[in-house]
Amino acid sequence: MPRFPLPRIALATSLLVSSISHAEESAVELAPVTIKLKRLDAARNGLSPDTGSSTYNFNASDIEALPLGASTPINQVLLQAPGVVQDSYGQLHVRGDHANVQYRINGVLIPEPISGFGPAIDTRFANNINFITGALPAQYGYRTAGVVDIQTRGADELENGAELGTVLGSNGHRELNGSISGVKGDWTYFFTGAGLTNPLGIENTTSARAALHDTTDQSKGFGYLSYLIDSSSRLSWMAGASSGKFQIPNVPGLTPGYTYLANPSIDSAKLNANQQERNQFQTMTYQRSNDGALDFQVSLFHRISAVDYQPDAVGDLIYNGIAATIHRQSDAVGVQADAGYKLDARNTLRSGFFLQHERMVVNNNALVFPADANGNQTSSTPNAIQDNNNWGGYTLGLYLQNEFKATQQLTLNYGARYDHINTITSEGQLSPRLGVVYDATDSTRFHAGYARYFTPPASEKINTTSIALFQGTTNATPSTANSAVVAERSNYVDVGVSHLVNPHLSLGMDAYYRQVNNLQDEGQFGNALIYSAFNYAQAHIGGLEWSANYHANNFSAYGNLARSVTYAQNITSGQFNFSSDKLNYIANNWVHLDHDQAWTGSGGVSYRLGNTTYSSDWLFGTGLRNGFANTDHLPFYAQINASVSQKFQTSTLGNNTVRLSVLNVLDRAYQLRDGSGIGVGAPQWGPRRTLYLGVSHAF
Repeated sequence: MPRFPLPRIALATSLLVSSISHAEESAVELAPVTIKLKRLDAARNGLSPDTGSSTYNFNASDIEALPLGASTPINQVLLQAPGVVQDSYGQLHVRGDHANVQYRINGVLIPEPISGFGPAIDTRFANNINFITGALPAQYGYRTAGVVDIQTRGADELENGAELGTVLGSNGHRELNGSISGVKGDWTYFFTGAGLTNPLGIENTTSARAALHDTTDQSKGFGYLSYLIDSSSRLSWMAGASSGKFQIPNVPGLTPGYTYLANPSIDSAKLNANQQERNQFQTMTYQRSNDGALDFQVSLFHRISAVDYQPDAVGDLIYNGIAATIHRQSDAVGVQADAGYKLDARNTLRSGFFLQHERMVVNNNALVFPADANGNQTSSTPNAIQDNNNWGGYTLGLYLQNEFKATQQLTLNYGARYDHINTITSEGQLSPRLGVVYDATDSTRFHAGYARYFTPPASEKINTTSIALFQGTTNATPSTANSAVVAERSNYVDVGVSHLVNPHLSLGMDAYYRQVNNLQDEGQFGNALIYSAFNYAQAHIGGLEWSANYHANNFSAYGNLARSVTYAQNITSGQFNFSSDKLNYIANNWVHLDHDQAWTGSGGVSYRLGNTTYSSDWLFGTGLRNGFANTDHLPFYAQINASVSQKFQTSTLGNNTVRLSVLNVLDRAYQLRDGSGIGVGAPQWGPRRTLYLGVSHAF
């Protein structure tokens, strides 16, 4: 189906790779391979319908027009789509949901890591990013708030070449990146890597320009290799890895709550807690296309993800009453298969399955003080408690759906999927799906969809704390209730319209509503930047989205506005994380979810003058929830970014691009979190004004 994507918000940007082979040799060698690969790419993309959903497209030019270009983290790219709300630690909330986003690369579902996938993946290897929301077809399960479908660079973009670049920031940001790619006979390859150091790794806990104890060192890489077996099949391999070391930012001026031996009080601005995250994945895929009659793709995948929190042993005890060294690791292997068969001119049948086995290890070595029944410290000598757990389980999904072209204007996609999990919980669900697209005219399209969703809890976010071990200590929980986290079940309805006013201007509007049982939410319950899942008994989520896109000659502009409302009631799992007064209030009152932001907007403009591109984008919101039970919200915020990039070529220096960028041009200090609310940890502030200089050279 044709889509109504976001426009290209920039026209003149540098290609990621440049050819170093002779034009005549490239034409002779690459043309036949390119044609075969393009046909296989089209067949692969045809396995993933989006009928009835809302799809927003970012191509390579769109990404390059962002202030940081290809150095923009993928979560910040997605913030330019309607209905996407930013949060601390790089998290995203789509249409009132908490995270719940899945990532696919070339149609292969990438298992989620412990840290949240946003910072673990590099934008540079993406040639095209489709962000799909709404009532999803039966092919998509598990994480359903949004699907980030990334297509890697194809044969058209992968000329034999390489690129080196650096980005320097006024806040001490230092980044080095590089890539190499090419097509050689039946082989296609692309490898990229980047490393950075920054004194502001996690959102600042104060409004100051510089943060206390917040340095980060991060590295990530991605590789893609494919072999064209014949004109109808290919074998491809993908691998990605990321590693990040983070200092936990300090909050100055805190009052000690406990006494540790004879140690004097430690200044809360001088604590030294740290966290490290490591993620890696590999996939091997076989794809075959029989001229559209039967197309299929089978992938094997493996993922290891780990996070380690190292406390400030003395400081954490003095301020929190617990100093815990935490290790979480998840190891997952599995297989995914998708197939499409064209029954006739009006019907295309699609089916597939997903099977994953996962093994989780959680080690918690804690120091705590003895305490009386009221939680008062009874000794200044800490006790050591070891709370280690491990478990395994599988996830299974099957789907079958048919795309039916009832008329030239009307297309229906109907089907169902069955999912079953057996991890901490054992449960399943049959989920019907229906999507409808109606082209009223050549310029106006209506879409509508219904989806029944089954969202299993993420294994890495299930809190396995042994409550009894910590009774009689300064880490005793407010209550001993601890019902297991269960899968979320919801009914989702989405309707929308897209209208092409003229060849330059397109408008769109979407409305959605979701009724939820066992809604899953997450909270940070402790100093470690590790989230734990819990359930609300029921919830209602709804909203509206408006979008406008304009493109003419060398000028492009876009704007989005979204209204969202979320309500939930009665926490039914992980109750030990909450005080009794908060549990009682939520049990008897509908409350906003902590990530509920009433109004959210984004937009951007871009203009090309010769080899120079000027661009700007912005974000604004009315503030996330705060207060005793999310009864209030933080103030309105806005952030404006701008950049200018110059592409030039000389006989001595070759192909080069220089980019000057400014984030938060107006230097507005705004708060993302203030430390209050349901499941909210420390306060976090948005970035202050920062100047970046980027230089890249293509070989």
